[in-house]
Amino acid sequence: MINFIISENFYSLFAGIGLMAAFLMTCVCITKFNYLLPKDAGRDFAHDGKLSAGKPRGAGIIFILVFAAAALLFSELSVEIVIYIVLVIAEMLTGYLDDASEKPWNEYKKGLLDLLVAVVLSLTFMHYNSSTIEFAIPGISVTIPPVVFCLLSIVLIWVSINVTNCSDGVDGLSATLTIITLITLYIVKGMKGTTDNFSYLILLFVICLLGYLWYNAAPSHLMMGDAGSRAMGIFIAIAALKTESPFLYIFAAFVLIADGGIGIVKVALLRFLKIKILTNVRTPLHDHVRKVWDWSNTQTVFRFGIIQIVISVATIYMLML
Repeated sequence: MINFIISENFYSLFAGIGLMAAFLMTCVCITKFNYLLPKDAGRDFAHDGKLSAGKPRGAGIIFILVFAAAALLFSELSVEIVIYIVLVIAEMLTGYLDDASEKPWNEYKKGLLDLLVAVVLSLTFMHYNSSTIEFAIPGISVTIPPVVFCLLSIVLIWVSINVTNCSDGVDGLSATLTIITLITLYIVKGMKGTTDNFSYLILLFVICLLGYLWYNAAPSHLMMGDAGSRAMGIFIAIAALKTESPFLYIFAAFVLIADGGIGIVKVALLRFLKIKILTNVRTPLHDHVRKVWDWSNTQTVFRFGIIQIVISVATIYMLML
């Protein structure tokens, strides 16, 4: 919005100010409004889950609304970008309503809502971008027909939402991994020459997450809940699509996929096909390393983050070659 009233010569200055303002607004809003958030009851099924009892949860509603406000104020808007922001807010709201509910929502209900959002996002992306997308893996380029791309992008979006959601469970873990993933995709966009208005949104999102991490670093004062994790998941999916190389999501979000995805596959195989796998592995993996390998919360966050950084650096180097 600000680009309508600020000359082009000064836009970069105000965009930079917007990033700092987003961090400040996130910190101020969390400080002022966290008392309005629902309180966590603790989780029996999670390792050390009871330690979170009584903490405010659903803080995602705060940093996502700050992100949306900052995006509207400081970014160069287009209809496409506005739709993306609305979809991120919609995914956040479904998560927050679950966070605020006395009885957790049915997983099938949440899965269906995620699917509907994924369909809308996929169709929106296809409308505003090339109908035939070139997928790029290091050394391999494949042109995907529009219908196939639409189906694959729906899968990517749904998976991203749910693996990111499942990875939330250790103070600072999912936000840290999301930041690394988004910065990786931001760098890829720059290397491929696809830097656009959405690139600024990536930085805004990262800045708002850093504001949240100010309060969520161990020991945390509050938790993002589904309101934050589901919104992060859909935003990662949009960022991956906007690189024009969606397959890079596998590398950029590898730890998120492994941490949250293994549990989804394990439960799905058992529930629908009666197949048992990894019976000695606790899922999500962040519970396994803490319970079985005796990693502390801090070790888990740092080591998972280090693994993702190594994979991201290797991916960027391969793309450079």
